[in-house]
Amino acid sequence: MTQRRFTFTAELWLHPDGTWHFLSLPDEDADDIEEMHGRNAHGFGSLRVEVTIGASTWRTSIFPDAKRRTYVLPVKKSVRAAEGLAHGSSATVELVVVD
Repeated sequence: MTQRRFTFTAELWLHPDGTWHFLSLPDEDADDIEEMHGRNAHGFGSLRVEVTIGASTWRTSIFPDAKRRTYVLPVKKSVRAAEGLAHGSSATVELVVVD
């Protein structure tokens, strides 16, 4: 089975605790991911993904966010530095669920 690649642009936001940076997935993509992969969720409803932003590719997890009613993608410091991203920056993301 071919894995579906999701491509979107989103704004980087800072968690209220001030330590984590996230991107929110578009509602339509989040709904499709939930429908296709939600049954494979791990702890906290997470799904494993491979993500590319610019020249950076890494594996992480997306997490459901009840408040935003979508999945959120954490963006680690090394990726933010390599891609010149800061709070409020927009990033184009390619994401594949690897479960």
